[in-house]
Amino acid sequence: MGNRYLRKLLVVGAHAVLFHRKRCNDALRSWADRLMQTKPFKLVAVAIANKLARIVFALMRDEARYTGTSA
Repeated sequence: MGNRYLRKLLVVGAHAVLFHRKRCNDALRSWADRLMQTKPFKLVAVAIANKLARIVFALMRDEARYTGTSA
């Protein structure tokens, strides 16, 4: 649901996270690595897009800054 273009951008961003997950060891990429062991690539990409959308919504709602945490 929601804006089709925004959904597409989130999925494209999720693909980038998955393609570059070996270079970084943050919490999001570690979670993606665990999912990739049992789930197909595109399903994991959509799950990451969903997680990114929830993070962005929470940041906008609370007017907060993103502080990444290590895994």
